[in-house]
Amino acid sequence: MQVNWIRMEDGTKEEFQHLVKLEEEFNADLVDRIFAHLKSLDVDWGGYTINRYQHCLQSATRAYDDGADEEMVVGALLHDMGDILAPYNHGELAAAILKPFVCERVHWIVANHCIFQGYYYNHYLGGDRHARDRFKDHPWYDDCVYFCHKYDQCAFDPDYDTKPLEFFEPMVRRLFAGKSKHLELNLEPA
Repeated sequence: MQVNWIRMEDGTKEEFQHLVKLEEEFNADLVDRIFAHLKSLDVDWGGYTINRYQHCLQSATRAYDDGADEEMVVGALLHDMGDILAPYNHGELAAAILKPFVCERVHWIVANHCIFQGYYYNHYLGGDRHARDRFKDHPWYDDCVYFCHKYDQCAFDPDYDTKPLEFFEPMVRRLFAGKSKHLELNLEPA
């Protein structure tokens, strides 16, 4: 069945219910699409000791090895997945993908990790090393500092015993299966 309208304002309840059903069927392979996009980071951009894909795997491995909860491990795995499409605000893109599936804390950390990560290099590039301090009073400030220090800035080690994507796949599938509630999404801005 195809809808009979060209403007949403002309739609019926039955049509919208049908569209949501079709969308949920399409979204059944969302995790596979996320993995495919994550794997697109598996290219050499030059300069780094490992590529972005390996960095994401290593970040997740470090979070897992540190005993982080599953949401944080998945957040660490996907935190840089937006690097190709949104190189200047990739954290916000990754956070937007995660938002319906993770707690507000993990969402906030992933969304803001780029600002916090700048602590390690901004001063070498003429920027403000302490840009993260504008969030000093935020309840998750220390958590984001920890994320960047323990899982992100140190995850460029070619000799680290990094787990493969297959190790994390069940975690990602559990997380994304648990909250695919189309109409319950918080549609407020990030």
